[in-house]
Amino acid sequence: MKIAAIQMISGPDVMPNLATAGELIAEAAEQGARLLALPEYFPMIGASDDSRLLAREKPGAGPIQDFLRSCAVKHGIWLIGGSLPLFADAPDKMRNSCLAFNPQGEVVAHYDKIHLFGFRKGTEHYDEAATIEAGSNPVVFDTPFGRVGLAICYDLRFPELFRRMGPVDLIVIPSAFTETTGRAHWELLLRARAVENQCYLLAPAQGGRHPTGRMTFGNSMIIDPWGDVIARVDKGNSVVMAEFDASRITEVRTMLPALSHRTLN
Repeated sequence: MKIAAIQMISGPDVMPNLATAGELIAEAAEQGARLLALPEYFPMIGASDDSRLLAREKPGAGPIQDFLRSCAVKHGIWLIGGSLPLFADAPDKMRNSCLAFNPQGEVVAHYDKIHLFGFRKGTEHYDEAATIEAGSNPVVFDTPFGRVGLAICYDLRFPELFRRMGPVDLIVIPSAFTETTGRAHWELLLRARAVENQCYLLAPAQGGRHPTGRMTFGNSMIIDPWGDVIARVDKGNSVVMAEFDASRITEVRTMLPALSHRTLN
């Protein structure tokens, strides 16, 4: 089965980003992808805090969710909707949420980003906790081809989250790594998570210079259970595709049964 990571350079306005995402989803589906994933913040990135709060949706209703649902049904695909802003318990915050849709357009998983990015180096700084309310629960769901775990961007740095998922066949990590942190750690961390969990890893990312001047690292990639990068792209709006082979997972776990050798929980 083919899986695909969609890379974007999203801007601050929702509708143009949905149009671009729709074109890339159609391209991947036409090439035979059955499970596709969009990057973190695919509907908008670089918008003001007020604009992001205005774009919040309630679970189950809103133009971004309608778009994702219609794409899943139109192309008959499993669609991982990157991340989008949903209402939080706190009225002045949002949840950074990833929704997974089956080919019937039903939401089969809802993950709220748990670890909120904080970074400061010179004039470059980020503080997601100022406007985002953290989630608290790991999320996995079943598909006809295996068990899928969801995480978002900064979660990648916390291996205990992935252990809490239990054995999975595929981890999907929509991201918007900065150019600075991506250059240093992106591939290193992705390959480590794939090796530790002996599963495929699908990592769609934001990748390039955004209209606001922000730079994201890109390098969306697909990694196999041995930690080999089997597909990747550097920058720009693009589709990255590879074969998901369940027998490869069995082969790796039989050859090196590390998951069954664990003694600490």
